Amino acid sequence: MDQLSSPVQIAASGMRAQATRLRHVAENIANIDTPGYRRKLVSFDPARQSGRANGMVEASTPRLDRSELPEIYDPAHPMADQRGFYRGSNVDLVSEIADSREASRSYEANLRMFEQSRQMSQSLLDLLRR
Repeated sequence: MDQLSSPVQIAASGMRAQATRLRHVAENIANIDTPGYRRKLVSFDPARQSGRANGMVEASTPRLDRSELPEIYDPAHPMADQRGFYRGSNVDLVSEIADSREASRSYEANLRMFEQSRQMSQSLLDLLRR
């Protein structure tokens, strides 16, 4: 019976990983105008069970994008230095929207796989009952 649940578990792990990615994309977009904010990046790592990859994925701990923060000239800003500049955010809205769409589509694909696997398992159980 474990093999019947395996595709469901794999699809569910993909949905969890993409949901984590979407959460960080939303956080990045929310902080696009926050001075000094660094974009958070999430990657996926293979999940391991007893030291072996089991086909599932996990979202890594978010890491910060170390690209240079832009200097923005606004002498009236409370965080501006003596020259009138302050460090902005390195979040790019276009990149975040693209990441959001990709994560949403991947989530939907995993959801379809989850539903299909569940339906196939149910059909098999129905056949075995006859």
